[in-house]
Amino acid sequence: MPHIKNALIRYRIIDRCLRNKYRPFPSKQDLREACEEALFGSTYGDNICDSTIEKDMFAMKMEHDAPIKYSKKNGGYFYEDPSFSINDIPLTDDDLSAIKFALSTLMQFREVEMFKQFGSAMDKIVDRVSITSASDGDDVGKYVQFETAISLGGNEFLTPLLEAIRNKFNVDFNYSSFISGKGKLRSCLPLLLKEYRNRWYLISFDNDKKAIITYALDRMSDLNITNDVNQSKFDFDADAYFKYVIGISVDNKSKSEHVVLKANNVAAKYLQSQPLHFSQKIIEENSEYATLTLEVMISEELIRLLLSFAGEIEIVAPNYLRNTILERVTKMQEVHK
Repeated sequence: MPHIKNALIRYRIIDRCLRNKYRPFPSKQDLREACEEALFGSTYGDNICDSTIEKDMFAMKMEHDAPIKYSKKNGGYFYEDPSFSINDIPLTDDDLSAIKFALSTLMQFREVEMFKQFGSAMDKIVDRVSITSASDGDDVGKYVQFETAISLGGNEFLTPLLEAIRNKFNVDFNYSSFISGKGKLRSCLPLLLKEYRNRWYLISFDNDKKAIITYALDRMSDLNITNDVNQSKFDFDADAYFKYVIGISVDNKSKSEHVVLKANNVAAKYLQSQPLHFSQKIIEENSEYATLTLEVMISEELIRLLLSFAGEIEIVAPNYLRNTILERVTKMQEVHK
């Protein structure tokens, strides 16, 4: 990779380190190791030296007005303006060139098993870069609108929670109730970070409830990584745990159900193009409707998803799911009287 592109990537890595409130005041060695690990997968100093990091920080100050300062008291670097981020600065042609180079390399591996789940995300980045490169920059929004998600917060906990998962550290945090709005201290062993509809969740073993509990990151506060290794030999298989789940909710006492749906032609075509679950199968199809089956757990996400099709889908089985949908529809009618 050309040196200029390496440098642009290092700027972003240094910026991320300087903004990491969980590891404040990184030293020159910390910054060098972070850059080398991200770019070359090692931290031995074979590819990046301390003088390179010094030049990078000088360039960030000169080219991007980065308010980088050194704290003698804490023995590390920091941003004098805590709100500063190099990510707030518009991308230059060199930035776009670096992104294109990285993408062209990454796209060659998109069919490799470990990258398959990121295929759609990679496609989105390619589309965005291609469109931005082909336009005059500022006029993109006039002709193209990309799907955007409203950030609910909690993303700042991703990195420390990932570290806790890897090291099997217990974590503590305050968790706000949707009903009362009050926070309550939780203590758990984090097992998995899972994204659903642009929102992040932590799947964990709650030390008090002695059960697997799901927590939304945007409702967390005062996260504390205890550095205490959880001694319990807890075996968690994420693929098996979510195999029959649509969404994020898992009832540990429930099993998968055989769900039968009858969809009109329009809904059937939509479901064929965007299946609800990998187990979805069409068992009957004619000019008026299609009958589909699923092997899934009955969850709140499934119920809300089925309700979104309004009168286009009939729940044939199981009967209690059919009754649940009828009850929700009746409530909707009462609300709109």
